[in-house]
Amino acid sequence: MLTIDPTTTPTRDLHQFLLGIVSPRPIAWVSTIDNEGNTNLAPYSFFNAFSSNPPILVFSSNRRVVDNTTKDTLANIEANGECVIHAVSHKNLRQMTLSSISFPTGESEFDKAGLTAVDSDLVRPKRVAESPAAMECKVRQIITLGDKGGAGHLILCDVVKIHLDENVVVEGRIDPNKLDLMGRLGRAYYVRVQGENVFPVLQPVMQISIGYDQLPEAIKNSEIFSANNIGQLAGLQEIPTKEEIAKAKEKVKEILEHENSNIHLHQYAKEILDSDDSRRKEAAAIAWINT
Repeated sequence: MLTIDPTTTPTRDLHQFLLGIVSPRPIAWVSTIDNEGNTNLAPYSFFNAFSSNPPILVFSSNRRVVDNTTKDTLANIEANGECVIHAVSHKNLRQMTLSSISFPTGESEFDKAGLTAVDSDLVRPKRVAESPAAMECKVRQIITLGDKGGAGHLILCDVVKIHLDENVVVEGRIDPNKLDLMGRLGRAYYVRVQGENVFPVLQPVMQISIGYDQLPEAIKNSEIFSANNIGQLAGLQEIPTKEEIAKAKEKVKEILEHENSNIHLHQYAKEILDSDDSRRKEAAAIAWINT
């Protein structure tokens, strides 16, 4: 494997390795305002939610690697301690990238990107009307991580109000396909959270699973099952019972007549696992037949 030493790797190269590995990242589209009333808007992909009670978002405004300068977002937040963090949907992708340009201080990215600035309820910075989700924030703390180019300033934000497009909410929960978010990768790459890229993974976390160590060697060493398939089977709460295995045998009588029946059983179980995770128990019973 390639080994990278952070102490000897140039910052610009290390930056891209980190961003390529820690991906995809959500994008915080942050609006701020200076003491003269000038609006500012910029995207940050060092961003996430870190608490629900209290609701806290954290993003980092890094010092520029090229000249070690800081950004208007940081200066504005240091001046008045407020911001609005927006979601970036696919429909606003190119407007978001326009707002990442280092326009001169005082020029509004709202204007440069053709966006509509609307008043917030509890903070001074304006909201982006076109964004499907906006979170008004009061800044709790700024943590400076260094003084060289590439060093971050962690900005901890208390969410004081959320604005959400009602069209992205289905039965009281956000539908990811309707929100259609964009994620950031390394270099100039992005990912769209939509369509076939969105799927559920059902794994109860409050119930103890059997685990990988309880799987039969024939399953762990199978040439048919993928690592994900084995993870599905290890995630079951119970090993298939004798009754369930006997019932499975009745369904696969023809397969058991093959010379290499174990391979065919695993292939059939794999088809079930890959197509319908809710049938894991059925697939497990088939996989356990010759164990």
